[in-house]
Amino acid sequence: MTDSERFLKIYANLPVNLRNEIIVVLPDVGPMTWNIAYLEISNDTKLSKKILEKLSNFKII
Repeated sequence: MTDSERFLKIYANLPVNLRNEIIVVLPDVGPMTWNIAYLEISNDTKLSKKILEKLSNFKII
């Protein structure tokens, strides 16, 4: 299972209220919520690679 698949599985099971919580802070971008991360990862942007790397390093996904 890839990092993006793991993220999407976790995101789908999150309560809606938790999706507005900050999960990662990127130095050049700032704080990212679950919702923003979902949009970036769904669109497979360059930023999504950084997000997935951080979440994987933190063992969130």
